[in-house]
Amino acid sequence: MAAASEASNASELPDALHPTSLPATSLHIVQIAPAISRGSGVEGVAFNLEREFRARGATVERFTAATAGRPRRRSRKSAIGMHLERARSVVWFSTVGTARARRFLAERPDAISICHNDALAGDVYINHGLLQVAMRARGNYFWRMVRNPVHLFTAARDRVRYRGRAHRAVVALTEHEAELLVSTYGRVRPLIRVIPNGVDTQVFRPATSKERAVARARIGLPKDLMLALFVGHEFERKGLPLAIEALRHAPDVGLVVVGGTPAMIRQAEEMARCGGVGDRVAFVGPHQDVVPFYHASDVFVLPSYYESSGLVFLEALACGLPVVATRVGFAPELITHGENGYLVDRDSAAIGRYLHELSQQDLSGWGERARRTAEQHGWPAIADRYLDLFAELRDLKGRR
Repeated sequence: MAAASEASNASELPDALHPTSLPATSLHIVQIAPAISRGSGVEGVAFNLEREFRARGATVERFTAATAGRPRRRSRKSAIGMHLERARSVVWFSTVGTARARRFLAERPDAISICHNDALAGDVYINHGLLQVAMRARGNYFWRMVRNPVHLFTAARDRVRYRGRAHRAVVALTEHEAELLVSTYGRVRPLIRVIPNGVDTQVFRPATSKERAVARARIGLPKDLMLALFVGHEFERKGLPLAIEALRHAPDVGLVVVGGTPAMIRQAEEMARCGGVGDRVAFVGPHQDVVPFYHASDVFVLPSYYESSGLVFLEALACGLPVVATRVGFAPELITHGENGYLVDRDSAAIGRYLHELSQQDLSGWGERARRTAEQHGWPAIADRYLDLFAELRDLKGRR
């Protein structure tokens, strides 16, 4: 593991091998992702990097599923239909998308390319998550893998990705994720470098009094409750059942849940009702713009089994919310226990106890400390680290 950690840091290169940052104005960058748009998740990461690269004068192109000519997505309402459409998209962009992305790049030999998801193409691959690690963290690993053919497909595809020559470098989002990458796949052929995700501190910022009042009114929960926010589309993996159960130990706390499919929401609503806390939980469904929900809330909670990074941690901190989270992803590096949040075990009573403690306090100091943490992780600094990586790859290519 120590070797993996050493390999993951460009700062640990011998002095003679330290790259000189490339002037961005000389760069032609292609980003490969199924979709790129403003907001959270992988799409938002690509969007923010694109914005920062362009601000430095680089030429930036997109290669998305739309660029590749993916057939129009079918509208699905049932949970099974949505899963099938998701599987279709993953397989299509991993196969047809890969072939078309490689042709696209071959026509741009001067470009340096970043791949964010699915396709086996691009100089740099950003590892936004390790499927097998996520499945093991939830238990019943074998059953979880074999019951979903897309999981088996993804595992086989990523074995090729990490052991083959599809990419020249892999970016892990945390030191721990770099170690997990090596322990999962053994010898990883591409370079491993650690570059965390960033946060747009102008978009994600503390609410004004008026913004908070308007956002809070939209939620509809009693005004005397402290509101905890949960954001995530995978309710089970991200620990929503624990967050709901924790409310039994925190009588002055309400919960706002962003994300989920209609079927998942119905199931979670029933869980909350049976637990006697249904009147303190608001399910608002998926939203592209989550900022109003951060503005309506007082704290953030995510007792997840696994996160490769956890962009939502940074978003919450940037909005001035203390974070109650398990020790996953970026949380252990961001959260100072008792200062800007709490790191907890996957135990509903413990989660509830910390939520209750926060509900009894003036949170203004917590919010200031949370905001200061996020301000250290703005996208401009993250983009500079990618420019350093591009320079390193250029230098390595020049020495061949």
